[in-house]
Amino acid sequence: MNAQTTIGVLALQGAFDAHVQHLNALGVDVRLVKTDADLDEIDGLIIPGGESTTMSNLLVASGLGKTLSKKIDDGFPVFGTCAGMIMMANSIIDGRPDQIVLNAMDIQVRRNGYGRQNDSFEQDINIESFDVPFHALFIRAPIIEKMANDVEVLSTVNGHPVLVRQGKALASSFHPELVSDLRVHEIFLSMIHDSLTTSKR
Repeated sequence: MNAQTTIGVLALQGAFDAHVQHLNALGVDVRLVKTDADLDEIDGLIIPGGESTTMSNLLVASGLGKTLSKKIDDGFPVFGTCAGMIMMANSIIDGRPDQIVLNAMDIQVRRNGYGRQNDSFEQDINIESFDVPFHALFIRAPIIEKMANDVEVLSTVNGHPVLVRQGKALASSFHPELVSDLRVHEIFLSMIHDSLTTSKR
């Protein structure tokens, strides 16, 4: 990864600090994103887990949602985990009517699809290109109900996609930031590297 590459982590609400620690461990420059101006200083954005409706309200109240949506429409790399995946979908089953969708991926998700907090679980999952399974934590995790044909499935649990990629967007139902394994974050960094390399041609 280019030393000048900077990854943003949306820091309005949720478990953003754990993502920052993973990125620091990978030697990447990190910027907490709270304003429109912050988006101008980064090469890609991580939307963390948390409470998707609260995050939505804060995006709307700050005006950041409109700016972020436009950047995503223009091909800005983005990675969402759990609630972040919900925010990135183009359709949310059982979401609030006023809940913002960023349309970063052509997927339809169900909030808390795996159940409430007491239904949380952990499981080793196979991820495409990984030689060793990834130990994934699912906490009030969303389920992908529908997706477009060009959405690439990198991992599944019981037939449901839990890690997907489409264009410059990556999303996971689980929380890769809550385990010590850095490989899912490395997938996103490689996507940004490819994006930057292509833009310089």
